[in-house]
Amino acid sequence: MAFLDKGYLIVGVSKDSIKSHKNFIKKAELDILLLSDVNKELGECFQVVKEKSMYGKKYLGVERSTFVLDETGKVVKEWRNVKVPGHVAEVLEFVQGLK
Repeated sequence: MAFLDKGYLIVGVSKDSIKSHKNFIKKAELDILLLSDVNKELGECFQVVKEKSMYGKKYLGVERSTFVLDETGKVVKEWRNVKVPGHVAEVLEFVQGLK
């Protein structure tokens, strides 16, 4: 709600299915919009699809990232390879400084 109060809409995007998103939203009691990008088209546009490695196997995954866009859709700030603890507060502080 803090972001909406400042005039910002939060949209989450992942490569998971819509069904998976619905389950996650319900389980986590989220009040944000989650978009499904199973074909990674949006991920490619934002250049977050990266080669990753797990147990010695390489695969294409999504780098957790946050973007703030202005009213015209221009990216005004981005965070790459995001770690969750403290991140929401950091983003909120940034957007509060914009207004």
